[in-house]
Amino acid sequence: QVQLVESGGGLVQAGGALRLSCAASERTSSRFAMGWFRQAPGKEREFVARMSWNSDSALYADSVKGRFAISRDKFKNTVYLQMNSLKPEDTAVYYCAAQMPGRPGPVSAPNVYDYWGQGTQVTVSS
Repeated sequence: QVQLVESGGGLVQAGGALRLSCAASERTSSRFAMGWFRQAPGKEREFVARMSWNSDSALYADSVKGRFAISRDKFKNTVYLQMNSLKPEDTAVYYCAAQMPGRPGPVSAPNVYDYWGQGTQVTVSS
């Protein structure tokens, strides 16, 4: 079982910044594509960003493009989400997810990811 643990959430004013971290428990997770999703109360889980297993490509939701950036550290066992220019509509529980290699499906769909963290709350006040 792959364990994913998010951290870095909190309360921030609009226009501020946060960096979320997702630590993976196994070296093999470096082969996984990593995604960030978010879910606000009463809303469906929403795709935010994705990075390929070798960090060659990244994909962002239109709502965060130009403000958020996904990255990995040199050991490729931790993935980050840098969030700048935060808006109240960014308020949600943020989840990291791992997709095993060779799995089909659209990369923005939650059901194609195999492992999930417990989530970290991000609240943006005005």
